[in-house]
Amino acid sequence: MTNSPAGKRNTRVYGRRIGRPLRKARQELIDSLLPQLRVVPASEGGPPLDLPSLFPGAESIWIEFGFGAGEHLAWQAAHHPAVGMLGCEVFQNGVASLLRHVREQGLANVRIAETDSFRVLGSLPETSIGRAFLLFPDPWPKARHHRRRFVRGEVLDLLARALADGAEFRFATDHADYCAWVLARLLAHPAFAWAAEHPADWRVRPADWPPTRYEERALAAGRSPVFLTFQRRPRRSGAT
Repeated sequence: MTNSPAGKRNTRVYGRRIGRPLRKARQELIDSLLPQLRVVPASEGGPPLDLPSLFPGAESIWIEFGFGAGEHLAWQAAHHPAVGMLGCEVFQNGVASLLRHVREQGLANVRIAETDSFRVLGSLPETSIGRAFLLFPDPWPKARHHRRRFVRGEVLDLLARALADGAEFRFATDHADYCAWVLARLLAHPAFAWAAEHPADWRVRPADWPPTRYEERALAAGRSPVFLTFQRRPRRSGAT
């Protein structure tokens, strides 16, 4: 497994955990609904998450890292009720926003880990995930902050372990340098294959990939989003 230059994994969470104060209704969702949906992964080296218990009867488990305001995750949950949707987000305002979607739409297939995505990823059982999403993450554009980017060697190793053979990893960004960064690392990783065959495959958002406020902001600012889909290559016998 790839280690950071210091010999330790970069598991630190960067960015805010809470922005403006929550309104009373959203704080009520945090207090009353979140405890019913909360997923708490074990510390490093602890037991993996018991996904069948979290999502009884689910045909597949999908995960979104940093779900923002939750509109994409809620859309996927509503359109795929037989799929268990696990969302990771440390930003409390975003968690409250997703909880609002869950209550208003009656979504029974959503669970939330309000902790860093790296910790959740390390707690996933092998071959347990059918699809993973990382949409418009912070690009950390300054060179000295590149180590904060979520897509890096040790994360891809863990993601490759968690994804089932043929499972998808979907990524979106409006930042050209981060797009190049991600492509370079995914194409160099033996577990992943880029699914694109034509330019439209990364220039046009797929029909089953709803727009989010981050995409709309990018378009309003004149930036062109890129939509990348990678597939988990089949494992060799005895390999993970």
